[in-house]
Amino acid sequence: MLEIESVDQGSIADQLELCCGDFLLAVNGEEVHDQIDYELLLRGEALVLDIEKQDGQLWELDFEKDEDEPLGLHFGASSPRQCRNLCQFCFVRQLPDGMRDSLYVRDDDYRYSYLYGAYISLTNLSEEDVSRILRQQLSPLYVSVHATDKTVRSSLLGRPVESPIPLLKRLIAGGIQLHTQIVLCPGVNDGAVLDQTIDALAALYPEIQTLAVVPVGLTGHRHALPKLQRFTAEQCREVITLIETKQQCFIRQCGSRFVFAADEFYLQGQVDFPDLADYEELHQIENGVGLVALFRHEEQEVLAEPANYSDCRMGIVTGRSAAGELSRFSQRFNQHTGSRLQVFVVDNHFFAGGVTVAGLLTGHDIVEQLQGQKLPDILLIPDMMCREGQDVLLDDMTLEGLAETLHVEIAKIPPSPWGIADFVAYYQDVTA
Repeated sequence: MLEIESVDQGSIADQLELCCGDFLLAVNGEEVHDQIDYELLLRGEALVLDIEKQDGQLWELDFEKDEDEPLGLHFGASSPRQCRNLCQFCFVRQLPDGMRDSLYVRDDDYRYSYLYGAYISLTNLSEEDVSRILRQQLSPLYVSVHATDKTVRSSLLGRPVESPIPLLKRLIAGGIQLHTQIVLCPGVNDGAVLDQTIDALAALYPEIQTLAVVPVGLTGHRHALPKLQRFTAEQCREVITLIETKQQCFIRQCGSRFVFAADEFYLQGQVDFPDLADYEELHQIENGVGLVALFRHEEQEVLAEPANYSDCRMGIVTGRSAAGELSRFSQRFNQHTGSRLQVFVVDNHFFAGGVTVAGLLTGHDIVEQLQGQKLPDILLIPDMMCREGQDVLLDDMTLEGLAETLHVEIAKIPPSPWGIADFVAYYQDVTA
């Protein structure tokens, strides 16, 4: 059964008088164990819900709805299964002490892969899990491969594991589609190992739909972890050359590029980015693949629209990685609209090492580096800096607290050209 955490006002569930604290026991006679059961059972039009109310009453609710119409029920997230691997590159194992407990959770849960696109290693699956995936067609799944060679993969994952290929083939034979990734570590799974891994996974296309290659992220808090190196600019260019050569081969063979390099390789290697169309369906954009190309595409759309924001003076906070793109866009946007956007680049002292992405900035680093500067009246914060659905930064500083400390107004926005332009237009309207 699932405990109801909230009910959308005006929704079907609200009309049925379901409340926070009630329990959903079954749908159409099928017991509901987790969010996956709920979503799969809800696809029909005629539904019967078995409910246990807070006072212990048992209700049976019989009704019809449109097939895709949501009920408006929300449940608390189930605790994810813990990862049993000791990966050399695991970011969680590189976190400093003193952060909130949830940040130290190393999950490896197929349910989170299906529901939220989280990557799993396949090393944490029981036979019962595999049977359920196949029976309920939990597809697509997102799989961290890293290497198909058994010895290399065991070294990377920190314990003896098998090659993932047999299990990948079993899932594929059962109708499951997959997206895959490789976290690339210099001198470990690059070079010939990368070449072999890409070919082994491409042989399973189209059921394995995409493969993302992302560089290892290293903080300054690795302590007793195995020594790993960051990619040099030259090594980044070598990775890009290998991947783009593979892409041309795969385009001829199967009509898809299949494998994609993360944006970070192009930034560090100072290599021109591919066109947006070269990223195809952008399936790996949440993995940092194609973000810059999409940003530049939106930039052209925004700058094609006539606008005058001569009274607008705002600041945009970002990390070192995105600074170049945001600065270039802001300059062009200012020239086009008469606005005065400023980009404030904040270095990541909290994580140290080579962490430069905006999504891992903390409130304390922002305060430390911006306090005392001449700031505009309003500061824009990319929404990926905050917990999902909340105005809380990674170190638990709230946006309200940040605003009070810096004596500015804070606004959370999508970190895209349209996100910036839409907020500027909105702010201009409400302050006119």
